[in-house]
Amino acid sequence: MKVQCVICDKIESIPDYSPEAKKLRNRPIHTYMCEECHSRIEERTQKRIETGNFRLYRSVTPEDEW
Repeated sequence: MKVQCVICDKIESIPDYSPEAKKLRNRPIHTYMCEECHSRIEERTQKRIETGNFRLYRSVTPEDEW
């Protein structure tokens, strides 16, 4: 299956029967990101977290006692 990275527009080929290919075929809202872009975003996010100015806003979910 040919896929295109949403950030750098690089075209790559992934196996047709991989879980990622199935996810992309069945749910068009999911997008593909190449490994280079994924690692670059991960590195930059870690740098922002280490500065202390990065806040990750997550919704507060009440714990269910069941």
